Amino acid sequence: MTAWLPEGAARRLLAAATLLTMLGYGIYLTAGVLYLTQGLHLPAAEVGLGMSAAGAVSLAAGVPIGHLADRLGARGVYSVTLLLGGLAMAGLCLSRAFWPFLLCATVSAVAQSAGPAARGPLVAKYGGERPAEFRSYLRAVTNLGIAVGALVAAWAVERDTQDAYVLVIAASAVSYGIGAVTAALMPSVPPRLARPGPRWIALRDRPYVALTVLDGLMAVQYRVLTVAVPLWLLERTTAPRWSVSAVMLLNTAIVVCLQVRASRRIDSVPAGAAAFRRAGFAFLLSCVAVSLVSGAPGWLVLVVLLAAVAVHTFGEMWQAAGGFELSFALAPDDAVGQYQGLFGMGLGLGITIGPSVLIALCIDLGRPGWWIVGIGFALTGLAVPPTARWAQRELEHRAVPQPGVVEPQPSPGV
Repeated sequence: MTAWLPEGAARRLLAAATLLTMLGYGIYLTAGVLYLTQGLHLPAAEVGLGMSAAGAVSLAAGVPIGHLADRLGARGVYSVTLLLGGLAMAGLCLSRAFWPFLLCATVSAVAQSAGPAARGPLVAKYGGERPAEFRSYLRAVTNLGIAVGALVAAWAVERDTQDAYVLVIAASAVSYGIGAVTAALMPSVPPRLARPGPRWIALRDRPYVALTVLDGLMAVQYRVLTVAVPLWLLERTTAPRWSVSAVMLLNTAIVVCLQVRASRRIDSVPAGAAAFRRAGFAFLLSCVAVSLVSGAPGWLVLVVLLAAVAVHTFGEMWQAAGGFELSFALAPDDAVGQYQGLFGMGLGLGITIGPSVLIALCIDLGRPGWWIVGIGFALTGLAVPPTARWAQRELEHRAVPQPGVVEPQPSPGV
């Protein structure tokens, strides 16, 4: 895989579908709330409640959608999830009340949550010997798409009219639709036959569930730069307001440019677990640094802040790359989608609880709260290596044929 363009038609189509989808999602992330509150004049409390409810419903979608991708074929299921995202955006353009908005927001959240699970078998199939590295490439593409979508949405935010908001949300729907068509052009991945035994094997895999929980706790860090840092800067420091945008720009630029490189040596279960450990200490260091800028001169705040954001972003890339490696390496070949769906639930849970946890600790409690959060990240990172070793032992045990158990054979033509 080259620095900017992956090798092979299948990889390029998957990368293009990801870019188009994330462009549409970036528009929705940036302009969605303002469209609903400023354009449609829905109460902010209703919008917040609706998005929280939609997010809660979406947490349960990953495992069943991933299972469908395993059993029915990942290409078709993935394309359907992107199409559902486009339909949700189109529905938002027509919504004028709370209940239609709630329906569209829920469909959008389910599509966004289930998409990576349905995509998992495609990544495993076309990612070559290092599917986790290709997944890191797709994460860089994801950040790029969201950034471009945010720039498109900024046009509507600047004009602040209902027509402008409707236009960019419609553009989001079109972007999702083109992404769905692009994904449908990929070569198909044959369905995998299920092993004898329980259907929801991922939920019964205790060490993998434990890893999912640990990744979810660590995923609270994704809200540090989007929730805790902006509030801390505006309420407790003399930093200029534009520094909030600088934080996101620096984070996005580092991820887009360095995510693939950061994942190249994370090519085994021990390396993936070690990446989590490094990430935990990086988050601890960045949290302590941000906590110390309260009351400092403006220029010093900016210097320390940008350094802390860089350290945090490297931790973010290590966690992401480690998660990609562990989530693929510790999943059985015949249930990649189901396992990816489960692992994605951890990410969704962390992002969902992150704002309330970080506001309660970092903002309400102040400097000690930042230290508590940082120590929590470090302890979580330290817990991953022994849990990963446990999961690897369980996977190796299940791979050994048991007496009296006949392995399923593929049917002719599959």
